[in-house]
Amino acid sequence: MRLSKVAMSLALAAFALVVTYDNLVDYGSNFAFVRHVLSMDSTFPGNALMDRAIVTPALWHIGYASIIAGEGATGVLLLVGAVALWRARHASGVAFQRAKRWVAAGCTMGFLVWFFGFMVVGGEWFAMWQSTTWNGQEGAFRFYMPLLAVLVFVNQPDADPER
Repeated sequence: MRLSKVAMSLALAAFALVVTYDNLVDYGSNFAFVRHVLSMDSTFPGNALMDRAIVTPALWHIGYASIIAGEGATGVLLLVGAVALWRARHASGVAFQRAKRWVAAGCTMGFLVWFFGFMVVGGEWFAMWQSTTWNGQEGAFRFYMPLLAVLVFVNQPDADPER
């Protein structure tokens, strides 16, 4: 079970780090997404929420940089967590439990990025759900659900290893 917890944490770290890398290397692709969501230019015409739209390019870049930073922090925290779990794999249940804090922090950060950022802020505040083209809610769901599942699994109690 401990090795499974290490592997799943490492897989999540790899995912978040690859997403971060992709967003840095191919900045323009997802920047277009952020620009459209924040400017609300593909929501229902004349919707009553348009006063929330952000049409300042500098703020689009700040928003996107915040997303990338959150994704990167998620990846780093999960990587540190996977390493901590690996190092504690033969330790007592108490020591292994203590090592889980980094994985919990990484899963929490990822949940904040993909649930709070994409579902609450993008989806509801900027009415991303109204867009047929620039709606990332389904993709975000596919990201935060594995984070939650691994968080629940990793935080199950571990007994002391048999010697």
